[in-house]
Amino acid sequence: MDNITTAIKLIPLEHYVFLCFALFSIGVFGILFRRNTIVMLMCIELMLNSVNLLFTAFSAYRSDAAGQVFVFFIMVVAAVEVAVGLSILVMMKRNVNSVDVNLLNKLKN
Repeated sequence: MDNITTAIKLIPLEHYVFLCFALFSIGVFGILFRRNTIVMLMCIELMLNSVNLLFTAFSAYRSDAAGQVFVFFIMVVAAVEVAVGLSILVMMKRNVNSVDVNLLNKLKN
C-alpha cells in the first residue's frame, strides 16, 4: 500500500486535477450533445470515474483514507445508476424500438 502512495505522489497533484477536469468536461459535453442513451450512460460513468480519481489522488497526497471511503460510495451509486439506466434502456427498446432520448415522450402512453 505504501508503494502505491509513493507512486501517486511522484506525479504532481496539478496533473491529476487537469486530467480529472478534462475527463469530467468530456463527460459533460457528451451528456449535453449526444442523444443516444448508451453514450449518455457512458458519459455519466466517465464523470463519476474522474471524481473517483480526484478523490483518490487527494486522499493519497493527504495520507487520509476518507477520500477512498467516498470513492467506495460513488462506485455503489454508479452501479445502481447503470442498473436503473439499462432497465430504462431495455424498456425504451421494447416500446419505441430506439434508444434515442428524444423519443422518451412516447413512453408516457
